[in-house]
Amino acid sequence: MKFSTPLLLGHRGSPRQARENTLESFRLALEAGLDGLELDLHRTRDGVLVVYHDFELGGQPLAETDWPALQQQAPWMPRLEQVLELAEQFPQAWLNLELKSLPGPSDDREAALAQALLTWPGRERAWISSFDPLALIRLHRLKVGVPLALLYDEPEMEELVPCLPVQGVHPYFELLSQAKLAELKARGLFVATWTVNQATLVRELLAWGVDGIIGDLPEELLAGR
Repeated sequence: MKFSTPLLLGHRGSPRQARENTLESFRLALEAGLDGLELDLHRTRDGVLVVYHDFELGGQPLAETDWPALQQQAPWMPRLEQVLELAEQFPQAWLNLELKSLPGPSDDREAALAQALLTWPGRERAWISSFDPLALIRLHRLKVGVPLALLYDEPEMEELVPCLPVQGVHPYFELLSQAKLAELKARGLFVATWTVNQATLVRELLAWGVDGIIGDLPEELLAGR
């Protein structure tokens, strides 16, 4: 996966200005001039892909909750389709779709995501990341048609990369050094890192050659470019 320039992505939008993972937060990040968004996806019991970080809302697992109930409990929570519609208003915006999943049997969230992306005209500006290696394998088998990346915050996770059908990695920024980045890129991987909220660190990472930086503060990300 090649970018014409390193990407600066809003982590769940612009979460210091508005509730994270909401349409307002996403719009603010894009209007600030960021290159795109990072967002979190879950599948509800009735098959809807919703944008939310945690696995539970009010103590109830999202995977065991139907969309109408979520609408009543959290009217600010968007569906993936709403975010895709918003992104079409910013035709240069990239989307990093993080599929939230735990290793184990699938509830078809991978198939739901593959289907949602099938006809979206902006799919060439999207990729999927996940901490769950099984989800990445399932997405590959579904021929999802967008690049895949392994997310990790433990260095041991990197040992899984040769076994996975991924084109990129998303290590937590504290796991990166200039030498480590060079090693990952020499293996043909695109590298995006998170969550970076200081312009000085953004500047350093860009100088090293990262492909993407994900952060909470659009002004710090842009000041570091």
